[in-house]
Amino acid sequence: MFWVYILRSINYRRAIYIGYTMDLSARLNEHNNGKSLHTKKYLPWELVYCEGYANEQDAKEREKSLKQFGRVYSRLKIRIARSLQSRALRRTGDE
Repeated sequence: MFWVYILRSINYRRAIYIGYTMDLSARLNEHNNGKSLHTKKYLPWELVYCEGYANEQDAKEREKSLKQFGRVYSRLKIRIARSLQSRALRRTGDE
């Protein structure tokens, strides 16, 4: 079984990590023992979501789609924040 999982940092609530593995328990231990370069600085981690797949390719594709959604979502939030900031600046200039 292959697992797609989402971790959230306990101390940095906005930090999340998406990955896939064959051994979910061992992988979570690796993340929490600082053995993953990408998650080391946000220790400790908690598992917040997982999905099981019989096929590795399906798990890889699901991981990729979740990561792409995260990037798209974060970029959208940045664009909205910039638009709102520009709008507020224009209003201040009109007064």
